[in-house]
Amino acid sequence: MEKDEKEFYTAHDLAEKLSLNVMTIYRYIKAKRLKAHKIGKEFRIDRSEFENFLKQTSTE
Repeated sequence: MEKDEKEFYTAHDLAEKLSLNVMTIYRYIKAKRLKAHKIGKEFRIDRSEFENFLKQTSTE
């Protein structure tokens, strides 16, 4: 499994991957635009959920 092929991402991983501020990722989670699992104090986002999020936000 390559580094970019993680099963779960953290909010910081996605912020870096998308060149966004981590607070933007947290806002997407809070607004339920991005599904995440809260484990302890950290959020984990499933790779398939991240891919679905990208599909929903794409333009034609």
